[in-house]
Amino acid sequence: MPSKRRLRWAALPLGVAAAVALAGCTATELNGYLPGFVEGEPAATNQTERVSSLWVNSWIVLLAVGVITWGLMAWAAIAYRRRKGQTGLPVQMRYNMPIEIFYTVVPLILVLGMFFFTARDQSAIEAKWDEPDVEITAIAKQWAWDFQYDGEEEDNSDAVWTMGIQAQPDADGNIDQAQLPTLVLPVDQKVTINLQSRDVIHSFWIIDFLYKKDMYIGKDNSWSFIPTRVGEYAGKCAELCGEYHSMMLFNVKVVEQDEYDAYLQALEEEGNTGDITDAYDRLSNYPGTTAPTSEEGEE
Repeated sequence: MPSKRRLRWAALPLGVAAAVALAGCTATELNGYLPGFVEGEPAATNQTERVSSLWVNSWIVLLAVGVITWGLMAWAAIAYRRRKGQTGLPVQMRYNMPIEIFYTVVPLILVLGMFFFTARDQSAIEAKWDEPDVEITAIAKQWAWDFQYDGEEEDNSDAVWTMGIQAQPDADGNIDQAQLPTLVLPVDQKVTINLQSRDVIHSFWIIDFLYKKDMYIGKDNSWSFIPTRVGEYAGKCAELCGEYHSMMLFNVKVVEQDEYDAYLQALEEEGNTGDITDAYDRLSNYPGTTAPTSEEGEE
């Protein structure tokens, strides 16, 4: 009994020290150094913390398994090392049922547990809004993005859009961010982004949102979420899609509702209205060339 009490008193300061250390962690550290978190600000979306929690907790479990495994390996190497004067092989153990059951059941529990939490979180992330506040179509093409802000009409005659070009680096490799396609989202609104590809497989990835989805020909995907922090974020294609894949970049701006409405109004006044059709397929403005005219872009 006295030894157990001593162990408890020894564990107490360790627990207090761990609590103090964790309390001093920043939001970035608590979320495994993943992007999408700023101290004192909400996460980038309503789903970001869910993804982060799954990632961090998985690593904690795996690290614990690793520590136990490494500890058992070190113990076996020390406890069963060859002593002075010993020759030949040590005594071999066979058919130890408790050990065999242990190393069969424990990995099975770990795999099933990770599958359960992954399936649970993926189901929540993949859930679609029945009536989103904003519906946007993101169209991937070699090697840029078009963004169409869908309207209420069935034929999208009241939609507005922007057409993008791929990054145009200068002689030093610097990229003018202002030239990149920009996706504008209203903060704290239910957003559904419909994902389409014009040519090959692409992948829509907003880095700070901690989620990405592939885009296929003939199979449209969608993603529903709520942007919860005003700011600017970087996006890119996360699937190797050809020669200029690395230049298939875009920006994301999360703004207040009135700024979002003003942006859509500006697109309408520019004449960027209606449904984007297949007349705007691939780009012909490779890096170092000028953007094509509307006649050059048509087929």
